[in-house]
Amino acid sequence: MTIKSAENSWGAWAFLIGVIIAIIIGVFTILLPIPALTKYSPQIYAILVILGLVVGFSINVSGKDSQTFLLAGAILVIVSKFGMESVTGSLIGIGIGDLVSSVFAALLALFVPATIIVALKTVFGVAKI
Repeated sequence: MTIKSAENSWGAWAFLIGVIIAIIIGVFTILLPIPALTKYSPQIYAILVILGLVVGFSINVSGKDSQTFLLAGAILVIVSKFGMESVTGSLIGIGIGDLVSSVFAALLALFVPATIIVALKTVFGVAKI
């Protein structure tokens, strides 16, 4: 699936910016516990959710691209959710379990809305409503 056409530029940029923000937020919440970051955490996650919605609405995927996006999105959501729970327990002695779990949580805030919107668009496209 390529996201290079002009009509997908907003979605591609929102996707890239969202992934970068998610990783930065995940890393900085654990490595540098800045009080302002924890104070504004709900707003930061709301920005990730909004970026996920922008990605879902603005990406123009159809046919095989839609299936590829949904499969990849579903895998990312499932692996991130299970990874959050299992990584914390297994890497707690090393000290990076919380870091990885925080990055996964931020990625979930981005990918869940995007995957849901694309799935709904695909269902309505199949139903031809």
